[in-house]
Amino acid sequence: QVQLVESGGGSVQPGGSLRLSCVASGFTFSRYVMNWYRQAPGKERELVATITGTGVTANYADSVKGRFTISRDNAKNTLYLQMNSLKPEDTALYYCKVSPPLALRGQGTQVTVSS
Repeated sequence: QVQLVESGGGSVQPGGSLRLSCVASGFTFSRYVMNWYRQAPGKERELVATITGTGVTANYADSVKGRFTISRDNAKNTLYLQMNSLKPEDTALYYCKVSPPLALRGQGTQVTVSS
């Protein structure tokens, strides 16, 4: 079955950390650029981070640069997002998505940053 399944979200205080995971199945994970997106209520979807198939190159939105780190383990078909120094404005539904031509995204995992 072709799918992406995220986990690792939760509630955390400002300044805290979370590590999101996205497990892929049903396709050759290492061949695809992978992305983390987030969607907050009333806001547009934001591309948070992107990583190439080899994991050598990563890019980040300015809003998370220096705080978030995207990585992947192709042997485990898993994508990660390490989130440090979390802020209330990071609150959103986070989901992983495969870059075209494979149109596939996960259901997402909720991250809530609040004191």
